[in-house]
Amino acid sequence: METESEPYVRLASLRQLHQAMADMNTARSLADTLQTVADGAVGALGYELACVNLVRPDGDLVVAAFAGNSAAEALITGRTGSRESWDRRLSMGEHWGDLVFIPHTEGWVLDDDDVPQWYTDGPAPRFEDEWHPADRLFAPMYAPGAQGGASSGELIGVLSVDRPRNGRRPGAWGREALQMYAFQAAIAISNARLRSNMQRALVRLEREQQALRASEESFRQAFEYAPSGMAIAELGGDQHGRILRTNDALCRLLGRPASAMRRYSFSDLVHPEDIGTLLRTSPEGGRAELRLCRRDNTYLWVSLRNSVVADAADGPRFLLTHVEDIEERKRRELQLAHRASHDSLTGLPNSAELRSRLSARLCQRPQSAHPAAVDSADAAYGHPAFDTLGHGFDFTAATDPYDAYDHHVHTVAPDGDRDDGAKGLAVLFCDLDGFKSINDRFGHNAGDAVLIEVARRLSQGVRDGDTVARLGGDEFVILADGLGRADAEDLAVRLRNEIIQPIRAEGRAVRVGASFGIGWAHCGMTADEVLKSADERMYVEKRSRPKQHRRAG
Repeated sequence: METESEPYVRLASLRQLHQAMADMNTARSLADTLQTVADGAVGALGYELACVNLVRPDGDLVVAAFAGNSAAEALITGRTGSRESWDRRLSMGEHWGDLVFIPHTEGWVLDDDDVPQWYTDGPAPRFEDEWHPADRLFAPMYAPGAQGGASSGELIGVLSVDRPRNGRRPGAWGREALQMYAFQAAIAISNARLRSNMQRALVRLEREQQALRASEESFRQAFEYAPSGMAIAELGGDQHGRILRTNDALCRLLGRPASAMRRYSFSDLVHPEDIGTLLRTSPEGGRAELRLCRRDNTYLWVSLRNSVVADAADGPRFLLTHVEDIEERKRRELQLAHRASHDSLTGLPNSAELRSRLSARLCQRPQSAHPAAVDSADAAYGHPAFDTLGHGFDFTAATDPYDAYDHHVHTVAPDGDRDDGAKGLAVLFCDLDGFKSINDRFGHNAGDAVLIEVARRLSQGVRDGDTVARLGGDEFVILADGLGRADAEDLAVRLRNEIIQPIRAEGRAVRVGASFGIGWAHCGMTADEVLKSADERMYVEKRSRPKQHRRAG
C-alpha cells in the first residue's frame, strides 16, 4: 500500500488490511493477538517496524509484541515504560486525529525518558514530507466504547510504527488507515483479554468445583463414618429443626433406622424435662446436655453441639448437630452427687441434704409479723390462705418494711397442742431404743443390718414426696408435708409399729424400739431450730415411757 498515490489505493492493499484485521480477531490467545497486531502493521500498513505497548494493571506500559526487526525485538520486548513518560509523549507533537506524530525536531526531548525505543540511522530529509529516522508515530488504542479523541476512553495500549516503506510521512489515507487499524486492534485486544479472563475464570471455577467435590466427599465420609452421632436438620422456616439426614452412629445410638429419624425433629425426641434446655441452645456453636428417647422408650444422656452449614448465596441453611453419648459420665456424676447428699449405708438423704430440703421451705421472716394479712384471707375465704402445698400467701402491701418477702409462700403449722385443723410441714425425729445393745452383743455388722432394715421400713411407711433421712447413728428424721396434728401422731404410731417387728440380722432375729418427737416447721426458724424442736419433743416422749417399754424386746 505504500506505493499507491493517494487517494488511489489498490484493491489488493485493502484486502491485505482486511485480512490483517480478520487475523487479529481470530487469534487463539492474547499473546497471539498482540503479535498479529504488530505483524499486520508491518504487512498491511506498509511500515518496516511496529511495536505494541500494552497497559499493565499498575498503569505502566510493557512492550508486548514487536515486528519487523528481530534484533530490535530481542532488545526491547518485555521492557516497561512508565505511564508518566507515555502520557508526556502522547500530549506533545502533532495530533492527527487520535494519532500522535512527534517530528525529529522535537524528539530529542524524549531521548532521556524511560520508554523503550529503537534507533535508526539515515540521511536528513530532502523534501518536506520525507520520513526522518528520528520521527515517531504513535496510535493510542482505547477500550471499545470510547468516543474518539486521545483524551476519551480507557487507554489499553499504544501501537508504535516507524519507517514507512515509501519513505514518506503518511498522508490522509495512511493516517485514516492506521487510526482505523488501531481502533480495530483495541477491540481485538479487549476481546482477547476477555476470553483470556473467561478461560482463567473457567479454569479457576473448575478447580474450585473439583475442590468442592473433594470437600463434599470428605465431609460425606467424615459424616457417615464418624464414630459419634451426626445429624443435619432444617434451620429456620416452618420445618425448623426437622432432621434431614443422620449417620449410622446416631441411628445405632438411638436404635432407630435412618428412614424413621427423618420423621422427627430433636424436640420430638428430647425428654420433656429437657425441652427448655434444647430451645435455649444456640444454633451457632451452642452446646447442651440432655436426654434423647431411644426406640425402646428409654432415655439416653447425650451432649449436643451445633454448627451452621452456610450457603454462599442464600446464607445459613442447615444445622449440623454432633451427638455424643455421655450416659456413663452422667451416671458417674449422678452417683457422686448422690453419695454427697445421701447416707452410704442406708441410701437415705444425709444430714446436709435434710437441712437443704428443710431450709428451702423456710424464710427469715416470721409469719406472725403480719397476722392481719392472714386474718384478712381467712375472712375472705373462710379458711387459712393455703396453696396446694400447704403454704400460706402473704398479701401485705409493697410499702411493708418486709417487702422482700411479700410474695413468699409461708409455712404454717397447727397452733399449740390442740388440733385446730391446720396442716403444715411435720418433722418427725426418730431415735431407736435398744440399738446400742445390739451393736455391743452381736457386732457392727448386725447393727448395720438393723439400720438398713429400719430405713427400708420407714421409707415404705411414708407417702411419695415425703423425705426420710438419716442424721447419723440410730437417728432418723421424716419430713411430711400437709399433715395436721392428728395425722402426724398417727404416722408416728404406724412407723413405730413397723419398726418394732423382728429384724433378721446376722442369722438371728432381733428387735428394737423407737421414740418419736413431732416438731413443726415455721418461717422465721432455721433448719437447726426446727430439728432441735423435734429432738426435744422426742426426748420428752422417750422419758415419759417406762424404761422396760422403750423397746419391743
